[in-house]
Amino acid sequence: MLLVGGGPVAAAKLRQLLASAADVHVVSPEVVEDIERAGASSAVRISRREFSPSDLDDVWLAVAAATPAVNRQVAEAAESRRIFVNAVDDPANATAFLSGVIRREGVTLAISTSGEAPGLTALLRQGLDELLPRRDLARWVRASREERRKWKADGVPMEERRPLLLEALNNLYGRPKGLHYDSPSSTPKVVQAFRPAAAEAVNRGEGHVSLVGAGPGDPALLTRKAIATLRASDLVLYDALVDDRVLRYARHAQRFFVGKREGRHVLTQEKINALMIRAARRGRRVVRLKGGDPFVLGRGGEEALALRAAGVPFEVVPGITSAIAAPALAGIPVTHRGLAASFLVVSGHDIEAFSSATSGLEPRGVTLVVLMGLARTAALAGRLLDRGWAGDTPAAVIVDASSSGQRVWRGTLGELAGGASNHVAGAGAPGTIVVGEVVSLAEALCQPSTIRPHTAARG
Repeated sequence: MLLVGGGPVAAAKLRQLLASAADVHVVSPEVVEDIERAGASSAVRISRREFSPSDLDDVWLAVAAATPAVNRQVAEAAESRRIFVNAVDDPANATAFLSGVIRREGVTLAISTSGEAPGLTALLRQGLDELLPRRDLARWVRASREERRKWKADGVPMEERRPLLLEALNNLYGRPKGLHYDSPSSTPKVVQAFRPAAAEAVNRGEGHVSLVGAGPGDPALLTRKAIATLRASDLVLYDALVDDRVLRYARHAQRFFVGKREGRHVLTQEKINALMIRAARRGRRVVRLKGGDPFVLGRGGEEALALRAAGVPFEVVPGITSAIAAPALAGIPVTHRGLAASFLVVSGHDIEAFSSATSGLEPRGVTLVVLMGLARTAALAGRLLDRGWAGDTPAAVIVDASSSGQRVWRGTLGELAGGASNHVAGAGAPGTIVVGEVVSLAEALCQPSTIRPHTAARG
C-alpha cells in the first residue's frame, strides 16, 4: 500500500494500516517522529521525496494524506491505473473511504459517512464501542463458531440460525431455554445477554458511578478526591461548564459531553441515567462530572435515585458550589454578623418558579443567591421589587467566577432591574446573582480583578 504524506494525519493513518497487517510505502519529503519510528519495521518503507506517479506501480490502494494539491496528483495518477485512493478529509479526491473501525476480540465493525463527516464517524465509532460488552465478545465468537459447525453438520437452514444463536448466547449465562427471537415477551431476556458479565463485575465492586463536583471552574479548586476519581475513571460524562483543563485529569477515560448548550440538551436526563447504569453494569468506573456541586441545582439527586433504583453502586464527591465560591471570589461573604445570618440559593432558570421560591422571603437579614439566571437578570430583579424589596438594596453579578476572565458588576437592585449589568454577561457564560446587604462589603474586600461598582454600574 502507498501512503503519501508525512504529517500527524498520515501517522494516524499509518497506525490503522499497520493494525491491518499491511505493507506500507510512505512517500513524503519530511516525516514526523511517529512515522520515523515505524520505519524501523519491516512492514514500512519510507521514501523522503515528492510523490511520483510511478509510486503507484504494483499498488492496490493508496492513501493521500498530504496537501489538496498533492492529493489531487495522487488521485489523477491513480485514476489512470484503476487504483482506489483514500484522500484523508478530502472527499473530492477520494474513490475509497476508510471507515471508523472497532476491532475487539475477533469482531470488527466499520462506520463510514463517505468522507463527508469524519467527525461524525468518530462519534459513532465511540458510541458503538461503548455499547459493546467489554468481556463477552470472545465468548460470543467461540459459541457462534461452535454452533455454526453443528448447524452445518445438521443441515440447519440459514433462516433458522439467528434465533438459535440468540438462545445459545443466553444459555451462556444460565438463561431459560425456549426463547424466541420474534417473541416480544422474551426480548428483554435476550437483551440481557449484553449485561451478565457486567452484573458480575458490579458484585465484585468493579463497576460503579461517581457523581463528582468540578467546582466553579478553576482546576485549582478541585478536591483531591475529585482528581483521584478522574484519574481512575474509564468513562467521563461531563457538562457544559466543566473546564477543559479539568478533563485532562481523565487521561485514560472516554469522555462524552452530555450537557446543555444554547438551550438544547445533547442527551435527556433519562438517557444520561441509562448510559451511566449501562456502563457501570459492564464493570466500568464512570464519572458523572458537573460544575459546582452535584447536589446543588445539578440534578445529582435525580441521578443518585436512578442509580439506587437500578442497584448500581455510586458515591458522591462534593464540589465547591458557585453559590458560595462566586460571591467569595468577588469579595462578598454570603453571611456576615449584623448583615445576614442566612442565605437562600435559588434557580433563576424559570421566573415563575423563582417567584414562588422567594414569595415568603423577608428582604432583611438574608442573602439571596441566584444561579442559572443570567439571561433573566432584569426580570428576576423586577420580581423582587414587586415583592417589596427596596430599590437601593445592594446587588452584584459575577460572571465566569474563578477564571482569568472573571467579571463583576456591583450596584443596586433597582439598577439591576433596569438592565445595568447586561454588559458584563457573555453569551453562554456562567453567572451568579447576589442580592443583599453583604454586597456592600465588597468595596473593602473585593479582589483586584473586580470591576469597581460605579464604573461597572453606571459606566
